[in-house]
Amino acid sequence: MTFLVLASASPRRVELLARIGVAPDLISPADIDETPRKAELPRALAARLAEAKAQAAAQAHPDAFVLAADTVVGVGRRILGKPADADEARRMLALLSGRRHRVHTGVVVRAPGGRRATRLVTSVVGFARLTERQVAAYLESGEWQGKAGGYAIQGRAEMHVRFLSGSHSNVVGLPLFETAQCLRGLGWPIP
Repeated sequence: MTFLVLASASPRRVELLARIGVAPDLISPADIDETPRKAELPRALAARLAEAKAQAAAQAHPDAFVLAADTVVGVGRRILGKPADADEARRMLALLSGRRHRVHTGVVVRAPGGRRATRLVTSVVGFARLTERQVAAYLESGEWQGKAGGYAIQGRAEMHVRFLSGSHSNVVGLPLFETAQCLRGLGWPIP
């Protein structure tokens, strides 16, 4: 019997996996330190955290397939995490306003026995210039809470996205094409 552990607490990742017909048997978020290292770039952070989550989950569930991912929003060398409050979300949205930024997701799939497949996917997102009223309305929606970069492209923020190059599902939190490739490549039953 095949058993899939999703090493993530993100309901968005569960929803995205359902789109490709994959339902995790167990959701087991990995408890790791997600603090960026000194001078660590956003892309490297996404890859390192995905690997650390996969390793932690694989140790707890050695006979299962493990899927781990981590999404990092970067503006140049700057990492935009999940805002702690509305003021921090406002500063993030002001930084993203009228410019492009990158969304990086590291994906790691580990099979029983230790074989693994990894992908690091980057999408470029360009926001329109946001007015103070638009920022205030978005903050009032509460949608920014718990979202890297302070926004959710799958929600109201999408109306402010004037440019997207790459995977939309990556920006949501899990690049589906690459995730399916990893699962399929390691023998997970996916069409």
